[in-house]
Amino acid sequence: MRQIALDTETTGLSFAAGDRVIEIGCVELIDRQLTGNEFHCYLQPDRAVNPEALKVHGITDAFLVGKPRFADIAEEFLNYIGDAELIIHNAPFDSGFLNHELRKWRAQTPLLHERGSVIDTLDMARKRHPGQRNNLDALCKRYDVNNSRRDVHGALLDAEILAALYLAMTGGQVTLHLGNQSLTPNTSNAPAATRHLSSDRPPLPVIHADAVSCAAHDARLAAIAAASGDQCLWLRDDA
Repeated sequence: MRQIALDTETTGLSFAAGDRVIEIGCVELIDRQLTGNEFHCYLQPDRAVNPEALKVHGITDAFLVGKPRFADIAEEFLNYIGDAELIIHNAPFDSGFLNHELRKWRAQTPLLHERGSVIDTLDMARKRHPGQRNNLDALCKRYDVNNSRRDVHGALLDAEILAALYLAMTGGQVTLHLGNQSLTPNTSNAPAATRHLSSDRPPLPVIHADAVSCAAHDARLAAIAAASGDQCLWLRDDA
């Protein structure tokens, strides 16, 4: 399974008002492992960076002079993402900007959600943690992901952090592996997704189902068996 954690930085908050993408950062995961295959570029937006956006990412107009335009990297970017599943925090924002850039480049080009599925980790976090802050910094603290290098927003670093957060939020992986290097939590090298289990943690309690729950369970299995022509797997002797 190929997935791409993706982030952008922009000149402002609204592509409808003329704001443009100025940085794209992507990291590749295959079967929930970082591969080291990254895509990163800065872009010349042909307009000034909004002062409020500058406070967030620190990317100045002077720095962007001479950088390629989106049209210059569009083919390379699309070849990189292919039909991979995209992981984006606040997907409507980043995908909205990128889809706008794609349509400015070629009017009939397929949009991101038409190329593959898109996972919005902000939507995922809001469902899991309603009423709480769910920006990247808050989630890093909640899931113990190292974001110590994140002095300002940067698309590539945020994509790396996002990959770590996604793995932590979806479970099943404790450490990110990049090539032969194992990334552990709280290192200065890169973000890592970890969940700590203390050695002195008491054993988890075992709660047995009561008679009412057992009866409801048996009734559900009987209903499944009736609806499936006695093909309920959970009632088979070898199940």
